[in-house]
Amino acid sequence: MANESSQIVQRLWNYCNVLRDDGVSYGDYVEQLTYLVFLKMSDEQEKLLKKPSSIPKALGWPTLIVKDGDDLEVHYRHILATLGKEKGMLGVIFRKAQNKIQDPAKLKRLVELINGETWVGLDIDVKGDIYEGLLEKNAEDTKSGAGQYFTPRALIKAMVAVMKPEPKTRICDPACGTGGFFLAAHDYISHNFKLDKSEKEFLKFKTFKGWEIVDSTARLCAMNLVLHGIGGDESPIVVADSLASDSGERFEMVMTNPPFGKRSSVTVVNGEGKGEKEALVYERQDFWATTSNKQLNFVQHITTLLKMNAKAAVVVPDNVLFEGGAGETVRRKLLKSCDVHTLLRLPTGVFYAQGVKANVLFFDRKPASDKPWTEKVWIYDLRTNQHFTLKTNPLKLDDLQDFIKCYNPDNRHRRKETERFKPFTYDELMQRDKASLDIFWLKDESLEDSANLPDPDVLATEIAENLEAALEQFKGISEELGKE
Repeated sequence: MANESSQIVQRLWNYCNVLRDDGVSYGDYVEQLTYLVFLKMSDEQEKLLKKPSSIPKALGWPTLIVKDGDDLEVHYRHILATLGKEKGMLGVIFRKAQNKIQDPAKLKRLVELINGETWVGLDIDVKGDIYEGLLEKNAEDTKSGAGQYFTPRALIKAMVAVMKPEPKTRICDPACGTGGFFLAAHDYISHNFKLDKSEKEFLKFKTFKGWEIVDSTARLCAMNLVLHGIGGDESPIVVADSLASDSGERFEMVMTNPPFGKRSSVTVVNGEGKGEKEALVYERQDFWATTSNKQLNFVQHITTLLKMNAKAAVVVPDNVLFEGGAGETVRRKLLKSCDVHTLLRLPTGVFYAQGVKANVLFFDRKPASDKPWTEKVWIYDLRTNQHFTLKTNPLKLDDLQDFIKCYNPDNRHRRKETERFKPFTYDELMQRDKASLDIFWLKDESLEDSANLPDPDVLATEIAENLEAALEQFKGISEELGKE
Protein backbone atom coordinates (compact mmCIF):
# COMPACT_ATOMS: atom_id res chain seq x y z
CA MET A 1 0.00 0.00 0.00
CA ALA A 2 2.71 2.44 1.00
CA ASN A 3 4.54 1.47 -2.18
CA GLU A 4 1.46 2.12 -4.32
CA SER A 5 0.93 5.56 -2.82
CA SER A 6 4.62 6.53 -3.07
CA GLN A 7 4.63 5.60 -6.78
CA ILE A 8 1.66 7.89 -7.46
CA VAL A 9 3.22 10.66 -5.35
CA GLN A 10 6.40 10.28 -7.40
CA ARG A 11 4.49 10.38 -10.69
CA LEU A 12 2.56 13.50 -9.70
CA TRP A 13 5.67 15.05 -8.23
CA ASN A 14 7.77 14.44 -11.32
CA TYR A 15 5.20 16.35 -13.31
CA CYS A 16 5.38 19.18 -10.82
CA ASN A 17 9.07 19.56 -11.67
CA VAL A 18 8.10 20.03 -15.34
CA LEU A 19 5.71 22.82 -14.32
CA ARG A 20 8.32 24.47 -12.09
CA ASP A 21 10.05 25.62 -15.27
CA ASP A 22 6.88 27.60 -16.07
CA GLY A 23 7.03 29.35 -12.70
CA VAL A 24 4.37 27.17 -10.99
CA SER A 25 5.33 26.80 -7.33
CA TYR A 26 4.87 23.63 -5.28
CA GLY A 27 1.97 25.23 -3.43
CA ASP A 28 0.24 26.29 -6.67
CA TYR A 29 0.71 22.79 -8.06
CA VAL A 30 -0.83 21.07 -5.01
CA GLU A 31 -3.77 23.49 -5.30
CA GLN A 32 -4.37 22.64 -8.99
CA LEU A 33 -4.16 18.93 -8.13
CA THR A 34 -6.73 19.52 -5.39
CA TYR A 35 -9.25 21.03 -7.81
CA LEU A 36 -8.75 18.42 -10.53
CA VAL A 37 -8.70 15.34 -8.25
CA PHE A 38 -11.87 16.59 -6.50
CA LEU A 39 -13.66 16.96 -9.86
CA LYS A 40 -12.49 13.50 -10.98
CA MET A 41 -13.55 11.84 -7.69
CA SER A 42 -17.01 13.44 -7.81
CA ASP A 43 -17.46 12.02 -11.31
CA GLU A 44 -16.30 8.55 -10.21
CA GLN A 45 -18.61 8.55 -7.18
CA GLU A 46 -21.54 9.32 -9.44
CA LYS A 47 -20.69 6.71 -12.10
CA LEU A 48 -19.19 3.89 -10.03
CA LEU A 49 -20.89 4.30 -6.64
CA LYS A 50 -24.15 5.86 -7.94
CA LYS A 51 -23.84 8.75 -5.46
CA PRO A 52 -25.42 12.04 -6.54
CA SER A 53 -22.75 14.61 -7.37
CA SER A 54 -22.89 18.11 -5.90
CA ILE A 55 -21.15 19.45 -9.04
CA PRO A 56 -23.48 20.66 -11.85
CA LYS A 57 -23.32 18.53 -15.05
CA ALA A 58 -22.04 21.45 -17.16
CA LEU A 59 -19.01 21.80 -14.85
CA GLY A 60 -18.20 18.12 -14.27
CA TRP A 61 -15.05 16.15 -15.12
CA PRO A 62 -16.38 14.78 -18.49
CA THR A 63 -16.71 18.38 -19.78
CA LEU A 64 -13.02 18.96 -19.02
CA ILE A 65 -11.42 15.88 -20.57
CA VAL A 66 -12.97 16.45 -24.02
CA LYS A 67 -11.52 19.94 -24.40
CA ASP A 68 -8.11 21.03 -25.74
CA GLY A 69 -6.05 24.17 -26.17
CA ASP A 70 -7.53 27.53 -25.22
CA ASP A 71 -11.03 25.98 -24.88
CA LEU A 72 -9.72 23.80 -22.06
CA GLU A 73 -8.09 26.72 -20.22
CA VAL A 74 -11.18 28.97 -20.56
CA HIS A 75 -13.55 26.19 -19.42
CA TYR A 76 -11.31 25.26 -16.47
CA ARG A 77 -11.28 28.91 -15.31
CA HIS A 78 -15.08 29.01 -15.64
CA ILE A 79 -15.44 25.84 -13.50
CA LEU A 80 -13.21 27.26 -10.74
CA ALA A 81 -14.98 30.64 -10.66
CA THR A 82 -18.47 29.10 -10.58
CA LEU A 83 -17.79 26.43 -7.95
CA GLY A 84 -16.08 29.04 -5.74
CA LYS A 85 -19.50 30.65 -5.23
CA GLU A 86 -21.07 27.41 -3.91
CA LYS A 87 -21.73 26.70 -0.23
CA GLY A 88 -20.43 23.92 2.05
CA MET A 89 -17.43 21.75 1.19
CA LEU A 90 -17.45 22.87 -2.48
CA GLY A 91 -17.17 26.51 -1.43
CA VAL A 92 -14.24 25.84 0.93
CA ILE A 93 -12.31 23.87 -1.69
CA PHE A 94 -12.93 26.22 -4.64
CA ARG A 95 -13.12 29.58 -2.82
CA LYS A 96 -11.03 32.21 -4.68
CA ALA A 97 -9.64 29.42 -6.89
CA GLN A 98 -7.49 30.43 -9.87
CA ASN A 99 -5.82 28.52 -12.66
CA LYS A 100 -2.03 28.85 -12.27
CA ILE A 101 -1.12 26.59 -15.24
CA GLN A 102 -1.27 29.01 -18.13
CA ASP A 103 0.03 26.64 -20.84
CA PRO A 104 -3.03 24.67 -22.12
CA ALA A 105 -0.84 21.75 -23.30
CA LYS A 106 0.58 21.30 -19.79
CA LEU A 107 -2.86 21.63 -18.23
CA LYS A 108 -4.10 18.92 -20.65
CA ARG A 109 -1.22 16.65 -19.59
CA LEU A 110 -2.13 17.07 -15.90
CA VAL A 111 -5.82 16.35 -16.65
CA GLU A 112 -4.75 13.16 -18.48
CA LEU A 113 -2.46 12.14 -15.60
CA ILE A 114 -5.34 12.42 -13.13
CA ASN A 115 -7.78 10.78 -15.53
CA GLY A 116 -5.44 7.76 -15.69
CA GLU A 117 -6.12 6.83 -12.04
CA THR A 118 -9.38 5.57 -10.54
CA TRP A 119 -9.27 7.57 -7.32
CA VAL A 120 -12.40 6.18 -5.71
CA GLY A 121 -11.03 2.65 -6.16
CA LEU A 122 -7.90 3.48 -4.18
CA ASP A 123 -7.91 2.56 -0.51
CA ILE A 124 -8.69 5.61 1.67
CA ASP A 125 -5.29 5.26 3.34
CA VAL A 126 -3.59 5.28 -0.08
CA LYS A 127 -5.43 8.41 -1.22
CA GLY A 128 -4.65 10.03 2.10
CA ASP A 129 -1.00 8.99 1.91
CA ILE A 130 -0.70 10.45 -1.60
CA TYR A 131 -2.05 13.81 -0.50
CA GLU A 132 -0.12 13.84 2.78
CA GLY A 133 3.02 12.99 0.76
CA LEU A 134 2.42 15.99 -1.49
CA LEU A 135 1.71 18.29 1.46
CA GLU A 136 4.92 17.17 3.15
CA LYS A 137 6.91 17.84 -0.02
CA ASN A 138 5.24 21.24 -0.21
CA ALA A 139 6.22 21.94 3.42
CA GLU A 140 9.83 20.99 2.64
CA ASP A 141 9.91 23.70 -0.03
CA THR A 142 11.10 26.33 2.45
CA LYS A 143 10.63 29.21 0.02
CA SER A 144 6.87 28.58 -0.10
CA GLY A 145 6.47 29.17 3.64
CA ALA A 146 4.00 26.25 3.69
CA GLY A 147 5.98 24.54 6.46
CA GLN A 148 4.42 26.81 9.05
CA TYR A 149 1.11 25.01 8.48
CA PHE A 150 2.61 21.54 8.77
CA THR A 151 3.19 19.86 12.16
CA PRO A 152 5.58 16.85 12.12
CA ARG A 153 3.34 13.77 11.88
CA ALA A 154 5.36 11.82 14.49
CA LEU A 155 4.65 14.53 17.08
CA ILE A 156 0.94 14.59 16.20
CA LYS A 157 0.69 10.80 16.56
CA ALA A 158 2.38 10.93 19.97
CA MET A 159 0.04 13.70 21.15
CA VAL A 160 -3.01 11.73 19.99
CA ALA A 161 -1.67 8.55 21.64
CA VAL A 162 -1.52 10.22 25.07
CA MET A 163 -4.80 12.14 24.62
CA LYS A 164 -6.67 8.89 23.74
CA PRO A 165 -9.73 10.27 21.88
CA GLU A 166 -12.81 8.04 22.13
CA PRO A 167 -15.87 7.49 19.90
CA LYS A 168 -18.39 10.36 20.00
CA THR A 169 -15.76 12.81 21.29
CA ARG A 170 -16.03 16.25 19.65
CA ILE A 171 -12.51 17.38 18.71
CA CYS A 172 -11.52 20.92 17.78
CA ASP A 173 -8.42 22.48 16.26
CA PRO A 174 -8.73 26.30 16.16
CA ALA A 175 -5.67 26.61 13.87
CA CYS A 176 -6.03 23.43 11.86
CA GLY A 177 -3.51 23.97 9.03
CA THR A 178 -3.74 20.99 6.67
CA GLY A 179 -5.66 18.85 9.20
CA GLY A 180 -2.94 16.65 10.70
CA PHE A 181 -4.54 16.35 14.16
CA PHE A 182 -7.92 15.40 12.69
CA LEU A 183 -6.45 12.64 10.53
CA ALA A 184 -4.40 11.16 13.39
CA ALA A 185 -7.41 11.24 15.76
CA HIS A 186 -9.63 9.68 13.06
CA ASP A 187 -7.04 6.95 12.55
CA TYR A 188 -6.71 6.34 16.31
CA ILE A 189 -10.48 6.04 16.89
CA SER A 190 -10.98 3.82 13.79
CA HIS A 191 -8.23 1.39 14.81
CA ASN A 192 -8.67 1.24 18.59
CA PHE A 193 -12.44 0.79 18.85
CA LYS A 194 -15.04 -1.48 17.25
CA LEU A 195 -17.45 1.19 16.06
CA ASP A 196 -21.18 0.66 15.61
CA LYS A 197 -23.17 2.41 12.86
CA SER A 198 -23.99 5.55 14.86
CA GLU A 199 -20.37 5.89 16.06
CA LYS A 200 -19.10 5.58 12.47
CA GLU A 201 -21.52 8.30 11.34
CA PHE A 202 -20.53 10.54 14.24
CA LEU A 203 -16.84 10.04 13.37
CA LYS A 204 -17.43 10.95 9.73
CA PHE A 205 -19.79 13.92 10.15
CA LYS A 206 -19.68 15.34 13.69
CA THR A 207 -16.38 14.61 15.45
CA PHE A 208 -14.21 17.35 13.96
CA LYS A 209 -14.44 21.14 13.81
CA GLY A 210 -11.58 23.36 12.67
CA TRP A 211 -10.80 26.98 11.96
CA GLU A 212 -8.17 28.13 9.48
CA ILE A 213 -7.50 31.76 8.61
CA VAL A 214 -5.62 31.22 5.30
CA ASP A 215 -7.86 30.36 2.31
CA SER A 216 -5.35 28.19 0.48
CA THR A 217 -4.48 26.20 3.63
CA ALA A 218 -8.17 25.66 4.50
CA ARG A 219 -8.63 24.33 0.95
CA LEU A 220 -5.82 21.79 1.41
CA CYS A 221 -7.26 20.78 4.78
CA ALA A 222 -10.78 20.29 3.40
CA MET A 223 -9.43 18.17 0.54
CA ASN A 224 -7.26 16.16 2.94
CA LEU A 225 -10.39 15.34 4.98
CA VAL A 226 -12.41 14.43 1.86
CA LEU A 227 -9.69 12.03 0.69
CA HIS A 228 -9.65 10.40 4.13
CA GLY A 229 -13.44 9.95 4.09
CA ILE A 230 -14.22 12.69 6.66
CA GLY A 231 -17.14 15.12 6.29
CA GLY A 232 -19.99 15.35 3.80
CA ASP A 233 -21.52 18.20 1.83
CA GLU A 234 -20.95 20.50 4.81
CA SER A 235 -17.34 21.39 5.56
CA PRO A 236 -16.05 20.85 9.13
CA ILE A 237 -13.57 23.68 8.39
CA VAL A 238 -14.49 27.32 8.94
CA VAL A 239 -12.36 29.84 7.01
CA ALA A 240 -11.97 32.60 9.60
CA ASP A 241 -9.76 33.99 12.36
CA SER A 242 -10.77 31.81 15.31
CA LEU A 243 -9.39 34.35 17.80
CA ALA A 244 -11.73 37.11 16.64
CA SER A 245 -14.66 35.89 18.74
CA ASP A 246 -16.08 33.06 20.81
CA SER A 247 -18.16 30.85 18.50
CA GLY A 248 -20.12 29.55 21.50
CA GLU A 249 -19.29 25.93 20.62
CA ARG A 250 -17.63 23.75 23.27
CA PHE A 251 -15.62 20.56 22.79
CA GLU A 252 -14.39 17.53 24.74
CA MET A 253 -10.91 17.82 23.27
CA VAL A 254 -8.69 20.46 21.65
CA MET A 255 -5.42 19.53 19.93
CA THR A 256 -3.59 22.25 18.04
CA ASN A 257 -0.33 23.79 16.90
CA PRO A 258 -1.12 27.51 16.50
CA PRO A 259 1.01 29.44 13.98
CA PHE A 260 4.43 30.58 15.18
CA GLY A 261 5.41 34.22 14.93
CA LYS A 262 4.93 36.20 18.05
CA ARG A 263 2.72 39.13 17.15
CA SER A 264 -0.65 39.33 15.48
CA SER A 265 -0.61 42.30 13.15
CA VAL A 266 -2.73 43.90 10.45
CA THR A 267 -1.42 46.21 7.74
CA VAL A 268 -3.21 49.55 7.79
CA VAL A 269 -2.83 51.81 4.74
CA ASN A 270 -2.76 55.49 5.69
CA GLY A 271 -3.96 58.52 3.69
CA GLU A 272 -0.66 58.74 1.78
CA GLY A 273 -0.96 55.13 0.63
CA LYS A 274 1.82 53.93 2.95
CA GLY A 275 1.33 50.59 4.67
CA GLU A 276 1.85 50.47 8.40
CA LYS A 277 1.71 47.35 10.54
CA GLU A 278 -0.44 47.68 13.58
CA ALA A 279 -0.55 45.12 16.37
CA LEU A 280 -3.83 43.25 16.36
CA VAL A 281 -5.17 43.19 19.90
CA TYR A 282 -8.21 41.01 20.54
CA GLU A 283 -10.73 42.50 22.96
CA ARG A 284 -12.36 39.40 24.41
CA GLN A 285 -14.37 39.44 27.64
CA ASP A 286 -13.51 35.79 28.24
CA PHE A 287 -9.72 36.40 28.11
CA TRP A 288 -7.60 36.91 31.24
CA ALA A 289 -5.17 39.32 29.56
CA THR A 290 -5.25 41.63 26.53
CA THR A 291 -2.15 41.16 24.37
CA SER A 292 -0.95 41.09 20.76
CA ASN A 293 1.01 37.88 21.48
CA LYS A 294 -0.73 35.35 19.26
CA GLN A 295 0.20 32.24 21.24
CA LEU A 296 -0.96 33.67 24.57
CA ASN A 297 -4.25 34.51 22.88
CA PHE A 298 -4.56 30.96 21.55
CA VAL A 299 -3.96 29.49 25.04
CA GLN A 300 -6.75 31.70 26.41
CA HIS A 301 -9.03 30.90 23.47
CA ILE A 302 -8.50 27.13 23.90
CA THR A 303 -9.54 27.39 27.57
CA THR A 304 -12.81 28.98 26.41
CA LEU A 305 -13.40 26.24 23.78
CA LEU A 306 -13.21 23.40 26.32
CA LYS A 307 -16.20 21.88 28.09
CA MET A 308 -15.78 21.26 31.83
CA ASN A 309 -13.22 18.47 32.44
CA ALA A 310 -12.31 18.49 28.73
CA LYS A 311 -8.69 17.99 27.65
CA ALA A 312 -6.27 20.13 25.66
CA ALA A 313 -2.84 19.58 24.08
CA VAL A 314 -1.28 22.68 22.52
CA VAL A 315 2.11 23.34 20.93
CA VAL A 316 3.53 26.59 22.32
CA PRO A 317 6.86 28.39 21.78
CA ASP A 318 9.21 28.99 24.73
CA ASN A 319 8.07 32.61 25.18
CA VAL A 320 4.69 31.38 26.47
CA LEU A 321 6.56 29.69 29.33
CA PHE A 322 8.64 32.67 30.50
CA GLU A 323 7.32 35.99 29.12
CA GLY A 324 6.36 38.60 31.74
CA GLY A 325 3.34 40.92 31.78
CA ALA A 326 0.41 39.26 30.00
CA GLY A 327 2.42 36.02 29.86
CA GLU A 328 2.71 35.83 33.63
CA THR A 329 -1.00 36.65 34.07
CA VAL A 330 -2.03 33.88 31.65
CA ARG A 331 0.30 31.29 33.29
CA ARG A 332 -0.89 32.05 36.83
CA LYS A 333 -4.57 31.96 35.79
CA LEU A 334 -4.09 28.78 33.76
CA LEU A 335 -2.31 26.96 36.61
CA LYS A 336 -5.05 28.00 39.04
CA SER A 337 -8.20 27.45 36.96
CA CYS A 338 -7.10 24.37 34.95
CA ASP A 339 -5.19 21.22 35.82
CA VAL A 340 -1.94 21.82 33.92
CA HIS A 341 -0.40 18.39 34.35
CA THR A 342 2.25 17.84 31.65
CA LEU A 343 4.80 19.81 29.63
CA LEU A 344 6.87 18.24 26.85
CA ARG A 345 10.00 20.25 25.96
CA LEU A 346 10.56 19.62 22.26
CA PRO A 347 13.98 19.43 20.62
CA THR A 348 15.07 21.93 17.97
CA GLY A 349 15.24 20.92 14.30
CA VAL A 350 11.79 19.29 14.13
CA PHE A 351 9.69 22.07 12.57
CA TYR A 352 9.82 23.39 9.01
CA ALA A 353 9.56 26.95 10.34
CA GLN A 354 13.09 27.92 11.33
CA GLY A 355 14.08 29.24 14.75
CA VAL A 356 11.33 27.48 16.63
CA LYS A 357 11.87 26.38 20.21
CA ALA A 358 8.63 24.72 21.16
CA ASN A 359 6.83 22.65 23.78
CA VAL A 360 3.53 20.82 24.17
CA LEU A 361 1.35 21.90 27.08
CA PHE A 362 -1.30 19.43 28.31
CA PHE A 363 -4.13 20.62 30.56
CA ASP A 364 -7.73 19.89 31.58
CA ARG A 365 -10.45 22.52 32.02
CA LYS A 366 -11.97 22.56 35.51
CA PRO A 367 -14.94 24.26 37.24
CA ALA A 368 -14.46 27.37 39.38
CA SER A 369 -12.74 26.69 42.70
CA ASP A 370 -10.96 28.60 45.49
CA LYS A 371 -8.20 26.00 45.50
CA PRO A 372 -5.79 25.86 42.52
CA TRP A 373 -6.51 22.89 40.24
CA THR A 374 -2.87 22.27 39.28
CA GLU A 375 -1.14 20.16 41.92
CA LYS A 376 2.03 19.40 39.99
CA VAL A 377 3.33 19.84 36.47
CA TRP A 378 5.34 16.92 35.12
CA ILE A 379 8.01 18.12 32.68
CA TYR A 380 9.60 15.81 30.09
CA ASP A 381 12.87 17.17 28.65
CA LEU A 382 13.30 15.92 25.07
CA ARG A 383 15.55 18.87 24.21
CA THR A 384 18.79 18.60 26.23
CA ASN A 385 21.39 16.44 24.42
CA GLN A 386 18.89 15.61 21.65
CA HIS A 387 19.80 16.60 18.10
CA PHE A 388 17.39 16.37 15.17
CA THR A 389 17.38 17.79 11.65
CA LEU A 390 14.60 17.68 9.06
CA LYS A 391 16.73 16.01 6.41
CA THR A 392 19.35 13.73 7.99
CA ASN A 393 17.82 12.86 11.37
CA PRO A 394 14.10 13.70 11.46
CA LEU A 395 12.02 13.16 14.59
CA LYS A 396 10.34 9.72 14.46
CA LEU A 397 7.56 8.21 16.55
CA ASP A 398 10.15 5.90 18.15
CA ASP A 399 11.90 8.98 19.58
CA LEU A 400 8.68 9.83 21.45
CA GLN A 401 7.90 6.35 22.81
CA ASP A 402 9.67 7.01 26.12
CA PHE A 403 7.60 10.18 26.59
CA ILE A 404 4.37 8.23 25.85
CA LYS A 405 5.40 5.57 28.40
CA CYS A 406 6.30 8.19 31.06
CA TYR A 407 3.05 10.11 30.44
CA ASN A 408 1.17 6.88 31.28
CA PRO A 409 -2.01 7.64 29.30
CA ASP A 410 -3.95 4.77 30.97
CA ASN A 411 -3.59 6.47 34.34
CA ARG A 412 -1.62 9.70 34.37
CA HIS A 413 -2.05 9.94 38.17
CA ARG A 414 0.38 7.03 38.56
CA ARG A 415 3.65 8.23 37.13
CA LYS A 416 7.27 7.48 37.87
CA GLU A 417 10.06 10.03 37.93
CA THR A 418 12.95 9.37 35.51
CA GLU A 419 16.09 11.22 34.45
CA ARG A 420 14.12 13.12 31.78
CA PHE A 421 10.72 13.27 33.53
CA LYS A 422 10.26 15.29 36.74
CA PRO A 423 7.33 16.80 38.66
CA PHE A 424 7.23 20.37 39.98
CA THR A 425 4.57 21.32 42.55
CA TYR A 426 2.20 24.26 42.20
CA ASP A 427 3.88 26.03 45.15
CA GLU A 428 7.36 25.58 43.62
CA LEU A 429 6.14 27.10 40.32
CA MET A 430 4.41 30.03 42.03
CA GLN A 431 7.66 30.95 43.80
CA ARG A 432 9.62 31.07 40.54
CA ASP A 433 10.23 34.47 38.93
CA LYS A 434 7.09 35.34 36.86
CA ALA A 435 5.77 31.79 37.57
CA SER A 436 8.09 30.67 34.75
CA LEU A 437 7.71 27.13 33.40
CA ASP A 438 10.98 27.40 31.45
CA ILE A 439 12.73 24.68 33.50
CA PHE A 440 15.70 22.44 32.67
CA TRP A 441 17.78 20.24 34.97
CA LEU A 442 19.88 17.97 32.70
CA LYS A 443 23.47 18.98 31.92
CA ASP A 444 24.15 19.84 28.31
CA GLU A 445 26.94 17.40 27.44
CA SER A 446 28.17 19.44 24.50
CA LEU A 447 29.04 22.24 26.94
CA GLU A 448 30.98 19.81 29.13
CA ASP A 449 32.95 17.95 26.51
CA SER A 450 33.93 19.18 23.05
CA ALA A 451 34.36 15.55 21.92
CA ASN A 452 30.60 15.14 22.35
CA LEU A 453 29.69 17.89 19.90
CA PRO A 454 27.00 16.90 17.41
CA ASP A 455 27.61 16.72 13.65
CA PRO A 456 28.42 20.03 11.91
CA ASP A 457 25.07 20.10 10.04
CA VAL A 458 23.18 19.66 13.34
CA LEU A 459 25.29 22.37 14.99
CA ALA A 460 24.74 24.73 12.07
CA THR A 461 20.96 24.13 12.23
CA GLU A 462 20.86 24.75 15.98
CA ILE A 463 22.91 27.97 15.68
CA ALA A 464 20.61 29.17 12.87
CA GLU A 465 17.54 28.36 14.98
CA ASN A 466 18.91 30.24 17.99
CA LEU A 467 19.64 33.27 15.81
CA GLU A 468 16.20 33.10 14.16
CA ALA A 469 14.51 32.89 17.58
CA ALA A 470 16.52 35.89 18.81
CA LEU A 471 15.64 37.86 15.66
CA GLU A 472 11.95 37.08 16.17
CA GLN A 473 12.14 38.48 19.70
CA PHE A 474 14.00 41.61 18.54
CA LYS A 475 11.35 42.14 15.84
CA GLY A 476 8.66 42.03 18.48
CA ILE A 477 10.55 44.50 20.70
CA SER A 478 11.21 46.95 17.84
CA GLU A 479 7.54 46.80 16.77
CA GLU A 480 6.48 47.56 20.35
CA LEU A 481 8.96 50.45 20.60
CA GLY A 482 7.88 51.79 17.20
CA LYS A 483 4.31 52.10 18.46
CA GLU A 484 5.22 54.13 21.55
